[in-house]
Amino acid sequence: MKDLFSEQSAHYAKARPMYSEEIMAQILLSVPERDLAWDVGAGSGQFTHLLAEQFTHVLATDISQNQLQHAPELKNVRYAIQSATHSGLMAHVVDLVTVAQAIHWFDFESFYKEVRRVLKPEGILAVVGYGLIQIHDEDLNQQVQHLYQHTLKGYWAPERRYIDENYQSIPFPFQDVATPPLELNYIWTPEQLFEYLTTWSAVQDYERKTGHSALTQIAEALQQHKDSSVSVTFPVLLRIGQLANP
Repeated sequence: MKDLFSEQSAHYAKARPMYSEEIMAQILLSVPERDLAWDVGAGSGQFTHLLAEQFTHVLATDISQNQLQHAPELKNVRYAIQSATHSGLMAHVVDLVTVAQAIHWFDFESFYKEVRRVLKPEGILAVVGYGLIQIHDEDLNQQVQHLYQHTLKGYWAPERRYIDENYQSIPFPFQDVATPPLELNYIWTPEQLFEYLTTWSAVQDYERKTGHSALTQIAEALQQHKDSSVSVTFPVLLRIGQLANP
């Protein structure tokens, strides 16, 4: 599993979008028991806090100590520095395994082996993410799309393609549960939008390699919107899987 976000952990925790209760409710439709959930690649706990509200116990793991130290302290959550392939859990004890915006970094085969080991027979795996941001202001949206598709071309990690393909192309050896289309909608300040864009790994790679900011033009455009709000939408990526019958 790659770690591209430790250096900006506090910034990531502050600027990244939060997941909705609607997503959690959709997942819970397939979960028969709510004793133990394992949140893998939990980062700074963007999804962990939703699990804590629904499960008696939650294990949240990540390979980055810097990320986990920015996660919320919750009485029924245990945080641990662990890889996605070694949870430290006993076999067949987990009701729900979740991965939020992280599975594209995993070694799929090794991770799925661990998922099968720890899940109860009726347990569920839920893979969650969000796709490319869409901005309701046409000019700003065109600039962000150009940034993503052209300016940062060659600076995204190869695994990013799984997000572009809506997680439909990841190996997924489980029985798929049908889900409706979902979105995350926010009203942000221009500053919030800019801060979010600075968390893109490709933006930071661009700056390291060129010595220049990839966000200069967008910063200038946002300055013109400094006294207004910005409506943004993220398409939700959601795969829910059940263990295949032997």
